[in-house]
Amino acid sequence: MRKKQWQGWGAGEQPEQHYLIEPRALAGGGDIRHVSEFLRASGWRDKTRKGGPLVMESPDRAVRISYDPHALPGGWTVRGEARGDQSAWWAVLGRQTPVEIVAGLTDALTRPRSAHAPNVWAPLEEQHWSTRFEGRNYTATSPDGSTWVHFRQHEDGRALWWSGARDEHGNGWTAQLAPSTPMHLVQAFSAALASAEPVIRPRGRVPRSGQIRTTSVSVLPSQLSAWQHARIAAARAATWARNWSADRPRTTPHPHTRAPAGGARARR
Repeated sequence: MRKKQWQGWGAGEQPEQHYLIEPRALAGGGDIRHVSEFLRASGWRDKTRKGGPLVMESPDRAVRISYDPHALPGGWTVRGEARGDQSAWWAVLGRQTPVEIVAGLTDALTRPRSAHAPNVWAPLEEQHWSTRFEGRNYTATSPDGSTWVHFRQHEDGRALWWSGARDEHGNGWTAQLAPSTPMHLVQAFSAALASAEPVIRPRGRVPRSGQIRTTSVSVLPSQLSAWQHARIAAARAATWARNWSADRPRTTPHPHTRAPAGGARARR
């Protein structure tokens, strides 16, 4: 375990010990506000009932996300309604799925789709995951063997995305995604899963596993708050930009205006 001290501590603040954890898939669940506050800042509605599980609803009411730590097996559920050419879909992620990986999928719900065709396997291959075909199934496994992504397809046509992570003690999580889950969301999930960037956990929340690498860091509460606020501010800015673009009146050329001959612009 390495130690690192952060500079620039402010007067009156006491640093708190945290740990950077690699690989992120074995870091444990984390603070669910990493997911919920970003969605709230992106214009999602909080439908949580007092004393009930977290429930967030997209602005168009097409997607609902819930987190229930008490139901068995407990964890995250994402459900999307059928809209146009998109079939209904769902994703279920275990309670110990790191929130940073959950956010890979849920953050993508707040952004416009890329014009590029999604490739679920590309982020995994970039991080040197091994891939193989097994009949109708396709599998990718992390270099340390702890984390996997499977696409399973049965002869009767049924299919399923299945992912998860396990340490040497058998502790970890699993996730299942419907085959109808939009591919750009599956790619966003795989990118967050394969990311080499460590995640941070407070003292007492570090899993006991010989498969993880930890770096001890002393962090001020104001620093943690600033990082959280920066993430929320980015969500608000992106939401404002989308809404402004959608509400901005479109201008059309004056009916009597003609383009100069030859397509060149007229100079003044």
